[in-house]
Order: sequence, then C-alpha cells, then structure tokens
Amino acid sequence: MLFNVAHILYTGVTGAAIAGVLICIAILYLRYRSSIWKGHFTLTTKSNQIEEFLKNHGALTLKRYKLSDIKKMTNNFKIKLGQGSFGAVYKGELLSGCPVAVKILNASKGNGEDFINEVASISRTSHINVVTLLGFCFEGHKKALIYEFMHNGSLEKFIYNKELEAAPSLSWDNLWQISLGIARGLEYLHKGCNTRILHFDIKPHNILLDEDFCPKISDFGLAKVCPRKESIVSMSDARGTIGYVAPEVWNRNFGGISHKSDVYSYGMMLLEMVGGRKNINVEASHTSEIYFPHWVYSRLEQGGDLRPDKVIATEENEIARRMTVVGLWCVQTFPKDRPTMSRVRDMLEGNMDSIEMPPKPVLSSPTRSVSYYSTTS
Repeated sequence: MLFNVAHILYTGVTGAAIAGVLICIAILYLRYRSSIWKGHFTLTTKSNQIEEFLKNHGALTLKRYKLSDIKKMTNNFKIKLGQGSFGAVYKGELLSGCPVAVKILNASKGNGEDFINEVASISRTSHINVVTLLGFCFEGHKKALIYEFMHNGSLEKFIYNKELEAAPSLSWDNLWQISLGIARGLEYLHKGCNTRILHFDIKPHNILLDEDFCPKISDFGLAKVCPRKESIVSMSDARGTIGYVAPEVWNRNFGGISHKSDVYSYGMMLLEMVGGRKNINVEASHTSEIYFPHWVYSRLEQGGDLRPDKVIATEENEIARRMTVVGLWCVQTFPKDRPTMSRVRDMLEGNMDSIEMPPKPVLSSPTRSVSYYSTTS
C-alpha cells in the first residue's frame, strides 16, 4: 500500500517535472520563433523605409543600378581602392568609359542609416569641392554608392603616411590651395544649400583629390541635414572620429552642437596638414608633444619652425604660420569662440597681419570611441 502511494507520488512528481521541462522548451521555442519573426519584420520594415525614402528623395535625381550592374562595373570587385568601418571601395567603370569609385556598405553598420544619410545629403549638393554622387544600388541587403573617381585618392596619404614613398610631397602652395578648397566646400554645405548640411566626420581620409589636386569633401555617412535657420541641432548619440570630434559632441556642457562642430574638425585637419602628423602622437616622449595643438602653439610663440623635419623658405613659412593660426582658432574649446567657415576662408585668403593670435587650446578630444561609426582611418 505504501509502495503504491510512493510510486504514485513519484510518478506524479516526475510527470510534473517532465511537463515543466516541456513547457519551458515550448516557451523557448516560441521566443526563438518570435525573435526570428521580429528580426525579419524589423529588416523588412527598414527596407520599406529605405525604399520609401529613395522614392521621395534619392531616385528623383540619381540613377539606380542593379547588383549585377555593380559587379560588371567593378569587374566583379577586382580592384579595391580602400577599406573602412563602413565597408570597401572599389574602382569601376561606367559603360561610357567614365571611371568611378563604388562604395559597398557593410550590412551590419547603421542598419541603413549611413546609406540614407549619404543619399539625403550629397544628392542635394553641387559644388566643385564636394564629391559628386552618380548613382546607387539598393537590392536586398546590398547597398552601394557610385561616386566620381578621384585619381589622387585621399589627402591622408600625402600628409603623414611616410611609408608610402610613391606619394609625392605636396608643396606649401598645394597645401594652402587644398585647405582653401575644403573651407569653400564646408562653407557651401553650411550656408550655400537650400538646407544646411553638417558633415560630422571631416578628416584627411575623407578629403579626396582629383588629378589636379582639387579637394572634394566625401563620405557623408554621418551627415545631418537641417533647416538653414537652425543654429543648434539635436542628436541622440555622439558621432565622429577620435581626434577630430568637437568637445560639445561628446559632452554637451561645452555648448550646443552646430556647424561649429565641423569647424573644429576642419581645424584639427589643418594643423595636421601643417605638422605632417596626427594631432595626437601616442609615441611622443614628452607630454607637451603628445597633443599637437599645444606643441604648435608653443612653437608659434617662440618663433620656432613648424616643421622641424623640413626646411621652410620665408614665403612658405608665411603660409604655414597662417594655416596654423587659422587652425588654432578653429579648435577653440567652446563653439562660440570658433569662426564660421566664411570667416575661415577670409583668414586663409588674407595675411598674417590681419589675424590675431588665438587663445591657447586647453582641451583635446576624448581618447575613446564616441560611436560605432568612429574609425581611425
């Protein structure tokens, strides 16, 4: 009798345990199926949103290519021009024989946001110092952008990539003309379009040079389009590249985010063009040399050479000093203390006597990544 009761209890407990396990398995299975459905739904919704956007904005002025067209255009992605966190860039050729650069965007980056940003912003532009977007491809998860081909690649390899011996050195006049062209391009983005375009990733890597070394601003994956009358913009997250990010972008206590954030990035790039090095040198032996704006400010005060590794003629030294002072104005900590790009252009075209010495920079950019977009190349 006792055995039967115990057996019944044991059977009941075992049955309940098994039932519990089966219920857990069923719940996990349903959750798994639900997550797959949700993921599919999210991707489908995002695809529909991109298609709707292209219908309303991009497809009106840009040519849309099929993936098969992209493969033919690039000879099945034969020649890679560059690689970054966004994806890869390949050399291609249109049926007309015109060379192009084809950017293939990573499917895992930005969930289509970078693609929309580029099409939304650059399709609104037409300026000699802004790269031309010729077309795009959006097919399934594949996203590509077709740009005009720039024969001399990025500015980056000409200013501090010493290992690239094949890259010729740029004269100081070249550097000045390039800095002036970039300033004009940014001035156009900030006040020359129907809508104001903030780039948020100005750096040597994103400045392309044509066969005549005319600079063109590229890579609008982080760009933000806003009404021209808006001076301050809202952003849910910081964005940019370490070393070029304005203080207010990663800490709102320094001020509001605006077109002055691009001015800061431009200033850092200008100082790198003068110094021939990254603005933060982690290999420097002296603390004062680590952050280039501090070092170059001291050299200006002491009347020292701005490029100890090169002999600079008197006339060239005038250009170098002018670019340096303008760069130091641009990297002021607080946005209100920085000039507009229109003022920057005026200062570059003027002479040293008309430019006051700016206050010494007191702050560097954060040494951490500020968003998943951030890269060092």
